[in-house]
Amino acid sequence: MAPKHQSSLPPQTKKPRLPPAPKPGQTSTSQHLHKGEKEQQEAIEHIDEVQNEIDRLNEQASEEILKVEQKYNKLHQPFFQKRLELITQIPNFWVTTFVNHPQVSTSTLLGEEDEEALHYLTRVEVTEFEDIKSGYRIDFYFDENPYFENKVLSKEFHLNESGDPSSKSIEIKWKSGKDLTKRPSQTQNKASRKRQHEEPESFFTWFTDHSDAGTNELGEVIKDDIWPNPLQYYLVPDMDDEEGEGEEDDDDDDDDEELEDTDEEGDEDEGEEDEDDDEGEEGEEDEGEDD
Repeated sequence: MAPKHQSSLPPQTKKPRLPPAPKPGQTSTSQHLHKGEKEQQEAIEHIDEVQNEIDRLNEQASEEILKVEQKYNKLHQPFFQKRLELITQIPNFWVTTFVNHPQVSTSTLLGEEDEEALHYLTRVEVTEFEDIKSGYRIDFYFDENPYFENKVLSKEFHLNESGDPSSKSIEIKWKSGKDLTKRPSQTQNKASRKRQHEEPESFFTWFTDHSDAGTNELGEVIKDDIWPNPLQYYLVPDMDDEEGEGEEDDDDDDDDEELEDTDEEGDEDEGEEDEDDDEGEEGEEDEGEDD
């Protein structure tokens, strides 16, 4: 038996199957993600460049606004002085203004004894520093009074180069037994009684409190709200008078309603009488027909 013929060719092996080549204009998923991340990064860099331009314009605007504020601050001064001269002709102008201001009158700062002391207040003046942004000063001028020796009480607010706030004030020279800041409590006025506090502070405590100059609400209220136009608060009507007027109006309305009800009842009675008269006339006509 003849031996089997062996092929001299090497045995064939299976070739690895390669992924299909991408078509023209088509990229793989990894390439697509890489390209997307690159585009996002480029967009972020462009946004940052645009934001830098916006910040640069904001800084330029701040500088120009500051110059305008400085200019008009100087232009305001003659009118502020004229207004102060006219206010001196009105008794109790400033104490009335403070009492009528909602944020001052409803706070724990203004008690009855504080209000009595403020009756000697003749002048209030706010002075912004030359560059405006660095701070301001508030001066309170008083007549001779039984509470303290000072003719002027002042408090200053400052911002240093790093933007940290601070404040300082003139020491109040209290007369014997008249220091309103050392009394544990005061009889509160009508407005402040709406908010009950165990240990209400004095308005004059504000002058000596420098613990948190950055959140000094009263100073901001005086500078930004009262000082620009104190007349609007001086002219605010007394809330008690308004409530009294409101009660009178309610009484008048009740009286009007009672009168209307009375008139309606009278009209109904008259209507019933007219119906009775009509029925009587009809009865007489029927009797005449029977006859």
